[in-house]
Amino acid sequence: MTITAKHIDRLRRITGRENVLASVEEMTTYSYDATNLWQHLPDVVVLPTNAEQIAEILKFANENDIPVTPRGGGTNVSGGSIPIKGGIVLCTTRMNRIIEINKTNLNATVEPGVVLQDFQNALAKEGLFFPPDPQSFAGCTMGGVVAENSGGPSCLKYGVAKQYVLGME
Repeated sequence: MTITAKHIDRLRRITGRENVLASVEEMTTYSYDATNLWQHLPDVVVLPTNAEQIAEILKFANENDIPVTPRGGGTNVSGGSIPIKGGIVLCTTRMNRIIEINKTNLNATVEPGVVLQDFQNALAKEGLFFPPDPQSFAGCTMGGVVAENSGGPSCLKYGVAKQYVLGME
């Protein structure tokens, strides 16, 4: 499916003009991951700011048979964030709030764009830590950590990301 100006206008109505990137110059950064081995340019990049926008984007994409590639910081080395079929790159980096850290119940609620290092720093203030520690911790996002089931050196003792996810919206 070719994305038209009409499609891009609809995405801008969902998220706001400033959250839709459609020029080649703007989209190139979203065409590869940390390996830089493969490159596929998306047709459009959308940067939602809340879950309701994501739901609307996905509904729109489904109705129009447009492929969607979710993306966080793009630090992965597996090709998971490369839009090999074009379409929409749905980049969650603007959803970057730590909503709650509950020390009593040992859980936290975060948005997918929270950078892992920022999350670790907030947890450290509470005497806590999040065991998965991919070496891209300074730039990877929590959504990407979960999507890629990240581990890092600590996973040998503590397990990978899937062992720490209690729920998702």
